[in-house]
Amino acid sequence: MRALSPHEIRASFINHDDPASIPMPWWIDATLWDTLDYLGWVDPASPTRAYLVTEASPEMPLPAAPGRPDDLVGIALRLPKTWQSGGRRGLCNLCRTQHRSVDAVMMVAPRAGAAGRNFNTVGTYVCADLACSLYVRRLRRASGGGFLPETLDEERRILRLRRNLGSFIERVAA
Repeated sequence: MRALSPHEIRASFINHDDPASIPMPWWIDATLWDTLDYLGWVDPASPTRAYLVTEASPEMPLPAAPGRPDDLVGIALRLPKTWQSGGRRGLCNLCRTQHRSVDAVMMVAPRAGAAGRNFNTVGTYVCADLACSLYVRRLRRASGGGFLPETLDEERRILRLRRNLGSFIERVAA
């Protein structure tokens, strides 16, 4: 992923009415962009809000929207107020990493446009730390979970992540 400015990040959101109010992650200047397929962060002031920004690629075309950069899309997400482990494991639907259930949570995104203003949402299980890019590259290991046995190499895991993310974004934009 290419380096993004705060202005580009805020301008990319398709399901947030006031992008200027979106807080930037404190670590944005130290981001290793070449290890990311998307930029994702949880709002430290409101841990039930998260944000995700990605850029278009051949395997992940993005929906067009007026006033938004054509090659970027951002979505606002909501996390559950509380969640408990219950001793089960969870599976991220984007990167397919297995976690303790507290580390893979249902994140819900309001749909873009009028549907979102009418409280229509789309949800999927995602790594709670939004570090899918690091998990598929094996740069981070899931605590209490791990990698499922598979024969895919890193390039194919990255491609799967991008396709799964693209599918989720399509559902938010529809």
